[in-house]
Order: sequence, then C-alpha cells, then structure tokens
Amino acid sequence: MRNLVIVESPAKAKTIKKYLGKNYEVMASMGHVRDLPKSSLGVDVENQFEPKYLNIRRQSDTIKALREAAKKCDRVFLATDPDREGEAISWHLAHILQLDVSDKNRVTFNEITKSGVKEGMAHPRQIDMDLVNAQQARRILDRIVGYKLSPFLWKKVRPGLSAGRVQSVTVRMIVDREEEIRAFVPEEYWSIEAKLSPKGVRKTFVAKFYGCDGKKMDLTTKEETDAVLAGLEGAEFTVGKIKKGVRKKSPAPPFTTSTLQQEASRKLNFQSRRTMKAAQELYEGVEIPKLGAVGLITYMRTDSLRISDEARAAASAYIAGTYGEKYLPASPRIYKTKGSAQDAHEAIRPTMPELSPDKVNSSLTADQYKLYKLIWERFIASQMANAEYDTVAADITANRYLFKASGFTVRFDGFTTLYEEGKDDAEEKEGALPPLEEGDPLKVNSLQGSQHFTQPPARFTEASLIKMLEENGIGRPSTYSPTITTILDRHYIEREGKQLKPTSLGEVTNSLMKEHFASVVDAAFTARMEGDLDLVGEGRKYWVKTLEEFYGDFATTLEKAEEEMKDIKMKVPDEETDIVCEKCGRNMVIKLGRYGKFLACPGFPECRNTKRIAVEAPGVCPKCGGKILEKKSKKGKKFFGCEHNPGCDFMSWDTPIAENCPACGKALLKKFGRGAKIYCSAGCGYERPVDKKSGGAEE
Repeated sequence: MRNLVIVESPAKAKTIKKYLGKNYEVMASMGHVRDLPKSSLGVDVENQFEPKYLNIRRQSDTIKALREAAKKCDRVFLATDPDREGEAISWHLAHILQLDVSDKNRVTFNEITKSGVKEGMAHPRQIDMDLVNAQQARRILDRIVGYKLSPFLWKKVRPGLSAGRVQSVTVRMIVDREEEIRAFVPEEYWSIEAKLSPKGVRKTFVAKFYGCDGKKMDLTTKEETDAVLAGLEGAEFTVGKIKKGVRKKSPAPPFTTSTLQQEASRKLNFQSRRTMKAAQELYEGVEIPKLGAVGLITYMRTDSLRISDEARAAASAYIAGTYGEKYLPASPRIYKTKGSAQDAHEAIRPTMPELSPDKVNSSLTADQYKLYKLIWERFIASQMANAEYDTVAADITANRYLFKASGFTVRFDGFTTLYEEGKDDAEEKEGALPPLEEGDPLKVNSLQGSQHFTQPPARFTEASLIKMLEENGIGRPSTYSPTITTILDRHYIEREGKQLKPTSLGEVTNSLMKEHFASVVDAAFTARMEGDLDLVGEGRKYWVKTLEEFYGDFATTLEKAEEEMKDIKMKVPDEETDIVCEKCGRNMVIKLGRYGKFLACPGFPECRNTKRIAVEAPGVCPKCGGKILEKKSKKGKKFFGCEHNPGCDFMSWDTPIAENCPACGKALLKKFGRGAKIYCSAGCGYERPVDKKSGGAEE
C-alpha cells in the first residue's frame, strides 16, 4: 500500500520520513491551506456565522501537489501539529483533498522520535470537530473584532491601525502600568544597618534594625533615625535569641510554553518570537551524527506539567549515573497541572534525556543550543532531590533596641548543582553567619542610617507580561508571541532595553477603546471568552452560541461609538526632540511613517524638512574614524555603516561591539549564527571564536 502523510513543515516531513520507510510519502502543507478572505469579513453574521473559506493563493502549487499525491496513494494520514490550530489545518486539508472527516485519518505526534512517530501512526483517529470548532470560533471572533474595529480606528485615529481581542487587552495592561508609574508618589523611609563581628573573629555580618522594646518600629524620617542612632551611642551589642532550622527548596517543574518564554527572556535575553522559532526547530528535527534527523524536544505549545513514566525513568537513570543516588528524590516527582490548563500534551522536555547539551552541541545553531540546554537542564533538575539549607536567625540587642540577622549554609545542593530558576526581581543575597552563641558580646564595626524611597511598579518585560497574561487567563500559550509582535509592529508599544512601554499612539488608541469598547479591553471579559473557547474545545458548548453571545452587544456598541464620534478625530501628540531643524530653527518632532520613526519639522507644510533617526552603534569607523550607525536595508534587514556615507563606504552586516581590536586598536565586529566569531573590522587578521554558551545579542 502507498500511504501519504501530511505534516506542516519540510523539516518535520524530512524527520518523519526517516522513520516510516518506503511505503510512505511524507509531504508538507506549509501551514494553512485555506483561510477567510483578506478583502472582506468572510463571515455571514446573519446565518449562524458561517465562514467563507478560500484556498490561500500563495499555496496553489502546494495544494496541487498534495492533490496529485493523494490520488496516487491508497491512504492519506493528516499529521499536522497536535493542537487546535493543527486540528483545523487537518480539517481544511480533508476538505481540499475530499477526504471523509469521519474516517480515522488523523494522527498526532507529541515528539518526533522513532517511538513517538510509531506510536502516533499506530493510533489514527477521526478529526476532532470540537477542537476544529474551537479554532473556528477563535478565528471568527478575531476576524469580527479586527474587521469591524480596525476601520473605525482608521477614521478616528490613524490609517493602518488594528484592534484585536487579545492585543487590545495587552496594550491596555501596558498603558495601565505606565499610568500607575506616573501617578506613583514616592514615600520616604529609613533603615539602620549594623556591621558586627563576634569578639576575636574577623568575619563580619550585617544586622538590620527591627524595633524598640520588642515591637517593630518603622523609620519614616531622618529625625526618627537620628534619635535611634543617638540611643545606640556606646551601646553594647549582644546576641539574643538564636533560631536554627533546616529549609528545603524544591526544583521548578518542567517548562510549559509560557514558562519557557519567561525563562528564555530572563536568562538568554530572547524575545518570545526568537524562543518559539528555536523551539519549533528543535521539535521538528535536527540532524545528529549516528542518529540522523531527530526531534530533540516534545511539542512546544502546551500548558501541561505532565511527563511520561518513560521520560521520568530516563531522567532518574541519568541523574543516578551522573550525580549519584543521593541526588534522586525519595519518591518520583509528579507535578500537578493547573485546573484551567489543557492536558493533551506533556510538558516541554527533551525527547531523549540521555542526550545532554554537550553531546548535541556541534549539531545545533547557537540559539538552538542555548534553548535546548535550558529545556534539558530544567527537566533534569525537576526530577532531582531538594536542596537543603541550614538556616540561622539571630536577635541582636542593644539597649532597648532590637536588630535581626539571618543567614544560611548549604547542607546539600540537590537540584541546584545543575539549575536554578531565574527571577524577575533581584533578590537580596544572604550569606552564612559566623558561629554565634546566645549572650555573646559583639564588636560594632559600623552603624549607619540610610534614606530610601518606595519605588513605582516596574514596567513590563516580555517575561513579566507573559506571566501576567497567563495569570489573568488572557490568550493561550501559542498567542503570546504573535500578540507581542503585533503590538510592537503596530507601534502601540516600544522597547526600552528589556522593558515595554506604550507609545503616544498606544495611549491614544487605548483611551478610545476604554471609553467606547470597554468590554473588548476588559481583562476579565477576555478571560471569560477564553474559558468559553475551552468549553467549545471540550465539546461542552456550541461554538455558534459563543459567537452569538459576543456579537449582539459588540454590534450595538460599535454602532453607538460611530454615532457618538461621527465628528471627532483623535490627535496623537508628537514627541518633541532637542534636534533643531537646520532650515527653520524649530525643534524637530518624531513622526511615524510606513517604515518606522523619522524626524520631521513641526512647521509642515511651510517647512517640509525630514531626516532619519540615527541609532549609534559602539566603536568608530575603521576607515575614517566617524560614528558607526545602525541602518536598515530596503528589505528591513539591519546593517551598520559610517555616518559619513556616501563619502565613506564602510558597511557591515555584522554587529560592532564595545571593544577594540587588541592587535590594531580598530573596532571589533561580532558575527552570529554558524561560523560565529569576533573579528577586526579593519581586516588586520585578528579573530576569536564566540562561546556558544554565552548570551547572544538580542534580535
């Protein structure tokens, strides 16, 4: 028999073909083959929201090839990704290939390994129409919001804008946080620290002021602090009550899509898009010597913490063989998935735990290696024993005043010998205290009061934003990365280092949305919609009913907003700079055009002067000593060139770094990807390799 297996990508097709043999043809659909039309709504809102699907024009050659192959085969298997989106692609493929959706022609692979593929092929099933309808409902909801609201924004704010069910809520979160920061009023507070040491011991430790007469005392002014310091003059510091204990620390669970994106942002400085690209490549298959093409991780879109018994056993065997039996927990670790999470797939883990990062290093790109190492270490650590710490908390008395000191020593490093989870906020580090006994006198090395001010909430980073979206039930793991990419591309938000801040455009658009479309930008409402979509996917709610419940109020709200704003146009304020227009002397402002931000004279139309915004890179031009500027090609690709271009022709696709060549003193450049290296921009011959384990530049 001839069999056709259809997956989504050529890389995945190549890997799977290796496991299936000569009776199987494996082809890629290259993603979706049908979608709603681009030129119209494509949804009949008067007739049970019937969608009008069209074959995607750019997919015509792929569709033709799939149809021809299907005719030559006795059986067709639809093996697209194991999630709602993959289920919908299989359903669309069944339609264009005229397959019976009641046939058992749907197969899924949680991992692209020999056993994973054989397991999937051994259990074909029908297309899950509940999952298909959940995807349809989401697609139609997003289409209605986008196609109905976007033209409204074009008329009232600026052409080319878009609104979205998840993206508009995300923008609101970022704007709300910025408003919190602006409204924040710092409050003064003080602290007192004593640097102490036991008599006859050189090692010092820090004790912090706690209170007076056994009660906690907050210091809010310099006067209060000075009064305490005066009361401590000449005081004997003595060790009071000592409390010793043992603290255990458990490892973090293996990754879900959300936690992977958060940790890759914290530890690798990866944007979510970069993380998901590398994860997709690791899942679909990488060529490994002696193994051929093999998927190195399980499916990367999941919010489940479940892992298979086989994977747990393989991890335990690796831990015992590498670290010893004492690094295994007393009983196997089983992590409980949240109640609202989809549990169709395992957590993200290495498909073969015995393949440590060092064993596959030479086969991976820099990004693939860094992400695989993160996933592998997190998974192995999740199956290791707790870390244990001996803790000491000591009261220190001085006259009527009480200080407190605490510290710990590592009794057993456990899982921390391999991996520790990153944190969004810096933690105060504690060290070990010197040996202390109750009643011991202490030497005062220094005693100091310090002024502090409470800090506003931090702006979101990608990691903290994804965490907030997940905690509020907004979107799903697969939507976080495209949502953030979209609102950046639409210039509703921008990056400032790792932080995300709203633009003037984002704030104006959000203000309009909050006033006229409150439910669309309401986090609780959006979370309830996600819950309804989950119910559709579980077969517990009719997808048309979900759309009906949303559309009635939405259509009324839109009609009301158009009436109330029929003569109103929102103005987006320009951001003034200190760059003076050389033609008329006004301070130039930042404008937003088709190709991003540029400088323009506010005297338009009398003065039409414009210029590009220069982004300065490290180092100086090796040819003329001018500044090196970051530029973009017509296709949007970043490169670097001299500020004196075209007079100076220095240009490089590689990134200048803040370090000069040790051989000739000229600027150094860093080449990424395969053949990564650091080399001299002047071509003197100096170069050195880039350590794959070190962090790379952000995309």
